[in-house]
Amino acid sequence: MFLDRIDGGRRLAALLSHFTGTNVVVVGLPRGGVPVAAEIAYQLRAPLDVIVVRKPGLPGEPGLDDHERAALRERATQLRRGRAGLDLSGRVALIVDDGIATGATAAAACRVAREVGASYVVVAAPVVAPGIDARALDADEIVYVEMPARFTTVGAHYQDFRPTTDEQVVRLLDDGRGSGIDPSGRTVRIPAGGAVLAGTLRIPDHPRGVVLFAHGSGSSRHSPRNVRVARRLTNAGFATLLLDLLSPAEESSCDRIFDVDGLARRLTTATRWLAGVPELEGLPVGYFGASTGAGAALRSAADLDGQISAVVSRGGRPDLAGDALARVTAPTLLVVGGADPTVLKLNRWAAARMSCPSKVTIIPGATHLFSERNSLERVAELATEWFSHHLTAQAAGPVRLGVSC
Repeated sequence: MFLDRIDGGRRLAALLSHFTGTNVVVVGLPRGGVPVAAEIAYQLRAPLDVIVVRKPGLPGEPGLDDHERAALRERATQLRRGRAGLDLSGRVALIVDDGIATGATAAAACRVAREVGASYVVVAAPVVAPGIDARALDADEIVYVEMPARFTTVGAHYQDFRPTTDEQVVRLLDDGRGSGIDPSGRTVRIPAGGAVLAGTLRIPDHPRGVVLFAHGSGSSRHSPRNVRVARRLTNAGFATLLLDLLSPAEESSCDRIFDVDGLARRLTTATRWLAGVPELEGLPVGYFGASTGAGAALRSAADLDGQISAVVSRGGRPDLAGDALARVTAPTLLVVGGADPTVLKLNRWAAARMSCPSKVTIIPGATHLFSERNSLERVAELATEWFSHHLTAQAAGPVRLGVSC
């Protein structure tokens, strides 16, 4: 059983370490195979690409016509943001999926890899059905972590098998186009009462602070929006922890989603857990909250009484922190879209009840998800500026990770 696709990729990469330093290209099969492939590409310090093939049909169906081939090429180009595919001529093509049930898709990808000149073709997946072998796939080699005797579906072997989106695939390809770019960070598990919180921890060289992300309803640590902000912060020298405050099962419960007290308690637990990470010892801590996660971040910051050095909210619901707003001491930036009037009103209401330094910043024309052109980039820029000023300012003072003032 795998925690998620990143966990599967990490465990699979350990079996593929002999390809490190070779002329290998890691090729993910969209969409679910790409997160697995991205983790392997990072571990092997290898470039990442995709192969798009048609979902296999019934035996005896005709092959691809010119129109279908053109559609597949266009699909791959869209995922690569218009870039050409990496040259496989004379190279090892390491074709990766999140699991292999029949082998038909992997076999089609192997044929494509050979057609474009790959000299050696390897198929790799965390889990494969019994009886799958290299010869049946037209591969030179197959590598897997598990081949269970009782195989039903690929998803049955993952705790978290939520769908991978096109946006996630595009981001992973952007990050993994070069060699050795860490697309995912370190998967961590944090005990929190009766739950285990999954998180993604990224630590740059010589971090100057750490930022925990509290996601909102219907989101997770894989949120493309928060991942983009986290990447900007990591590039600026901050460690980041993207955290799932709810399990996949809990995300369907409205009571859980709006249980701000419960979310805050879990965020507080995760903050204290970070004190045991040696690379982060003594660093100032900030919170980045989105939607309902903003309310949880502010309540946790109030409960930790001075241990949180700064808070940033993106399209958040700080009003959900209620009476705790008056106890927050961390400088707080509330970023709201100008086309999100209800949330803007709630943010202004919350700011008026805070005694700490606070600021409401409006991004003109942006809606709740900041999907408009350049709006999310502006959020990342504002967050980086806020944390750069307030976390760095605290670095030499008495506030330290895991130590109460």
